[in-house]
Amino acid sequence: MLSAIKAIKERDPAATSTLEIILAYPGFHALVAHRIAQYLRRLGVPVLPRLIAQISYFFTGIDIHPAARIGEGFFIDHGAGVVIGETAVIGDNVTLFQGVTLGGTGRERGKRHPTIGNNVTIGAGAKVLGNITIGDNAYIGANAVVLRSVPAEATVVGVPGRISRRAGAKVTGINLDHTNLPDPLAERLEKLQHEIDTMEEHLKAHLEEIKAKKDTVENNE
Repeated sequence: MLSAIKAIKERDPAATSTLEIILAYPGFHALVAHRIAQYLRRLGVPVLPRLIAQISYFFTGIDIHPAARIGEGFFIDHGAGVVIGETAVIGDNVTLFQGVTLGGTGRERGKRHPTIGNNVTIGAGAKVLGNITIGDNAYIGANAVVLRSVPAEATVVGVPGRISRRAGAKVTGINLDHTNLPDPLAERLEKLQHEIDTMEEHLKAHLEEIKAKKDTVENNE
């Protein structure tokens, strides 16, 4: 749990002390409860792991199935509405914001939840669904809906999720910006709108030129 406390201190500017994190961070409480529930589940204890998960959900608003596998340095910021399914696998140094769902599609059995790589940031309200893989150092933008695997070093935005690589450069450290992300579709639409505006200006100038010539001919007559 020391790695979780360290992660919160590094990624949340509002965290002032270890004591505050232990006493007042629902994401930390949910993770502690999950570690206990997962340990009991591995021992074969019936019912109790799910009961612990349910009690944790009641107090934190974070729903983590006891069978989900979560790595070190995990951080849930705020946490309300976060759902992590039974067969979800989460790597090291992953950050989830409020409202994130790592869920299934309802059509599969067995491994039906996402596998999240290391150093991944998933923005508020994002939905990552199905047996897909999110590569290391990926960014999932706020409110994105991701239904297909995402390569490492990639950014995903929109509904459904669209992939935009980060200029081929490896991401260093953990970047928590999950809103100001590049959207290739929006950029193309903006470029198209600029071209339309330019054409309209040229057309307007051409029509004014024709009108001016027509007026000159009429005046000469």
